[in-house]
Amino acid sequence: MLDDNGQVLYVGKARNLKQRVSSYFREKQASVKTRSLVSQIHTIEVTVTHTEVEALILESALIKELQPRYNILLRDDKGYPYIHVSADPFPRLSLYRGAKRAQGRYFGPYPHANAVRDTLDLLQKIFRLRSCEDRFFHGRTRPCLQYQIKRCTAPCVGLTHQDAYQRQLHDAILFLEGRSGQVIDDLVQRMEGLAAELKFEEATLCRDQIVELRQIQQRQHVEGERGDLDVIACAMHAGAACVQVFVFRDGRLLGNRAFFPALPEHEEASAILSAFLGQYYFDKAIPTEVLLSHEPMDASLLAQALQERAGRRVALTLRPRGERARWLEMAQRNAEQALAARWASQAGMRRRLEALQEALSIDHALSRLECFDISHTYGEATVAACVVFDAEGPLKADYRRYNIEGITPGDDYAALRQALRRRYLRLRQENSRLPDLLFIDGGKGQLAEAGEVLEELQIAGVIAVGIAKGPERKPGLETLHVLNEHRLVNLPADSIALHLIQRIRDEAHRFAITGHRQRRAKARTGSVLDTIPGIGPQRRRALLRQFGGMKQLTRAGVEDLAQVGGISVELAQRIYDAFHIDG
Repeated sequence: MLDDNGQVLYVGKARNLKQRVSSYFREKQASVKTRSLVSQIHTIEVTVTHTEVEALILESALIKELQPRYNILLRDDKGYPYIHVSADPFPRLSLYRGAKRAQGRYFGPYPHANAVRDTLDLLQKIFRLRSCEDRFFHGRTRPCLQYQIKRCTAPCVGLTHQDAYQRQLHDAILFLEGRSGQVIDDLVQRMEGLAAELKFEEATLCRDQIVELRQIQQRQHVEGERGDLDVIACAMHAGAACVQVFVFRDGRLLGNRAFFPALPEHEEASAILSAFLGQYYFDKAIPTEVLLSHEPMDASLLAQALQERAGRRVALTLRPRGERARWLEMAQRNAEQALAARWASQAGMRRRLEALQEALSIDHALSRLECFDISHTYGEATVAACVVFDAEGPLKADYRRYNIEGITPGDDYAALRQALRRRYLRLRQENSRLPDLLFIDGGKGQLAEAGEVLEELQIAGVIAVGIAKGPERKPGLETLHVLNEHRLVNLPADSIALHLIQRIRDEAHRFAITGHRQRRAKARTGSVLDTIPGIGPQRRRALLRQFGGMKQLTRAGVEDLAQVGGISVELAQRIYDAFHIDG
């Protein structure tokens, strides 16, 4: 169903399409949501599939791609993290997120990055496999700290043979595949064989690994459970919903994650879970069983679709018993607590927006705020960042970064002007939503630049505010400059409106610095020293020779740097700033 601008309003499926569509146009329509939807329909497009399962899969794909306003939307759709085992002679284990382009094996997906980091930490502790990047690995001449604390066998400097390393890797992969019992059996046999050969030190290492693995089994196995299992519970309150997912693989709890779908009005838990399952498992590994707090709509059809996608039987279980019932109860309780916390946070956000509206004497409600900040190091790799907040808090999907080119290095005014023009010219061309308030991290000069851009693009209705830092840049002493108003606004340090402004500004600063550092690191293929004016080959060699390497050099103070022959105090300060200060 599309509106008169061609925007998709709703995607739905039905065995009897005529009956389903005609139901939307009954004279007495009880649902407020349906009445609102029908009032906007201009065109209905139809796709015919061979089976209901194909229709369900197509519906999930279209909802995921088009994000229709009147469908239940799974908004938190970031790429899930995996453990990547590289295809090297001495493979590296690392956290991986994104397209699987690198060669090697992938294990996951895990619910969140912390679950991956915890697992990697265990693997390092038990199997002593390397986690360092290739550049670090190939550049070593002596073992690093990981070897000293018994987290690595130092293959980089030849302290372990490839066969021994591959044997440990084999055990680690069995562990990741959920076959920790087999690993323990193999280790027991290996330990006994080494003891028989009087190789007691190596046998002791096997024993320690067995102890660690048995402790992990005791800590992570679900009583009476084996195999893959997801536990999914839904909680609702005041028109909002939270879906909590607990992930078990081979009986081990890998972690949990909360989702907050965007809902049309008057939806029920059965409809939410039905929409969630179709979108959640669209591109993820499907377990053999899913425990559910509510029966989803079209449960049998969903189960059939999941089975076809997985290539095996998938059970949707509603009323489990014993230990599994307790896991479902815990997921339900977590969903309710997460929803309550989010609701409290959103209510607090609304209070802050109302306080900000009052503090700036604005006569209409505020629903969208944007803030810009500029980051660079002495004009190098300048990046402008825009962050967006709405009534629910940060709207990270709308964050944007701009690589600034063609300006005098260090000209923050020109950088801000370029970023603002690129941002709002595009919003105007796409007829996208403009902010109610535009914050600029700076004083009158930066605010004037913003005003000129808004006037040039003929953008009206956007209130621009400059955030000038107080004396000694102390938080709580900021002064607000409002564009085209000859007044300053100074809010009390305990004002919740000021706290909101500080949060938005700090988020813009964080986002800008992160982008700048990434751009600077990408641009620097050589040493940081090569980018500092006044540092040539001779001074570079003298510095590295004096401090014994780049790592020690980055830790040196200005006074220490100035003691090197040919390095003045001014040049020492520039070197120090290049390693420590981001603009």
